[in-house]
Order: sequence, then structure tokens, then C-alpha cells
Amino acid sequence: MVARRGFHTTRPRMSSPYHYPEGPYSNLPFNPRSKYFGAGYWTFMTVGFFAPFGIAVYQTYKTQ
Repeated sequence: MVARRGFHTTRPRMSSPYHYPEGPYSNLPFNPRSKYFGAGYWTFMTVGFFAPFGIAVYQTYKTQ
């Protein structure tokens, strides 16, 4: 005999839509609403994207 299992989920609590009493963005270690956030963000992304290519070029041209 196989017992049927009833699937159910816990009802979500809707007391805070952001899950933090301080509000949104309070759990981030940086301030995305600051004046220089965009420049810092794109600098970080650009360096992170081009670093492997720069390292590959360096490894190709260095003397052994």
C-alpha cells in the first residue's frame, strides 16, 4: 500500500516586503544611491572584464 503525500508550503509572512526592518538596500555593503556609484560600478565591471585579457597578453609576451 502506497501512502499519498500531501504537498504544502508555509504561508509567507507579509509584514515586511523587503525582509529587513531598515528597508531596502540596508543589507548591501555599499550605497547604490550615492553620486559616484555608477562610475565605481562601471570601473569595477570594466577592470573585471579586461583583466583576463591583459593577463593573457602579459603571459604571452613575457620572457621565459
